Amino acid sequence: MIGLGALFVACWSSGFIGAKLGAADAPVATVLMWRFVPLALLLAPWLVRSGAGGTAGLGRQILVGALSQSGYLLTVYCAIGLGVNTGTTALIDGVQPLVVAALAGPLLGVAVSGRQWAGLGVGAAGVAMVTWSDATSGHGTPLWAYLVPFAGMCCLVAATFLDRRTRDRPSPVRAVAIHCTTSAVVFTALAVATGTALPPASARFWLAMAWLIVFATFGGYGLYWLLLDRVGVTAVNTLMFLVPAATTIWGTLMFGEPFSAWTGTGLALALAATWLVSRRPQSRERAVSAARGAPPCHRTGVAGVRRGRRFDGGSA
Repeated sequence: MIGLGALFVACWSSGFIGAKLGAADAPVATVLMWRFVPLALLLAPWLVRSGAGGTAGLGRQILVGALSQSGYLLTVYCAIGLGVNTGTTALIDGVQPLVVAALAGPLLGVAVSGRQWAGLGVGAAGVAMVTWSDATSGHGTPLWAYLVPFAGMCCLVAATFLDRRTRDRPSPVRAVAIHCTTSAVVFTALAVATGTALPPASARFWLAMAWLIVFATFGGYGLYWLLLDRVGVTAVNTLMFLVPAATTIWGTLMFGEPFSAWTGTGLALALAATWLVSRRPQSRERAVSAARGAPPCHRTGVAGVRRGRRFDGGSA
């Protein structure tokens, strides 16, 4: 799973870079429309396959797609368009594990250890450092713009819990097909309403679209839902702490975005938080599992046992 985790981090980071590439040549609505219309057409065959839990299940997946893609991406692209650096946007989105960990107990019954809470606190400090450094760097971005990616993070958190509480989830491929079709409809309507549906003829624009379709969507979102099924909510969301570091370095090298001492310190704290949150006390897990008559809980990153059975990252 280490290889898949590394690939997920790279693909998810590529979405922030592709957003800045696309926004250089067209409005946000245009970029998002032409990112998702081809995807919806490519994935159309999976829409007619069974496995989404009937009409109710399909409706729930449409809502998940509206939150995890439409709402999340619209805020990310708008933030970058307002001047928030790609790495800072990624790091603000990286607050997601803090919120997920805080809500995992009451919503999913997952135990979170004291060490993990300490790691999450360290990660929050890293986010604050990088955000403050970017906001006070003097490049003219309004302070309220930094709340925009935070709103997108909340959309992704809501989508994650909504999906985890669904008993009859579709396959990852079909889920992505439903989500991409939902986003294609939403962003086409937005582009038509704002008069920005016509794409530019720029080769750079279409290169950015190919980048976003292949790496950010198929790689990023596809691996996100695949890893949720295989390793659970906590383990996947700890990987989000690695995305800002990758994105910041990428943005610095590709766009010349500033990299200050505060930025480096904040990213180092985020990486330390990843280690604290994801490190598991194996001996304790074996003891708990043995007492319950089950194998060690290896899919959530926590030693969570609920109502006499292990929690495997699935529905509540």
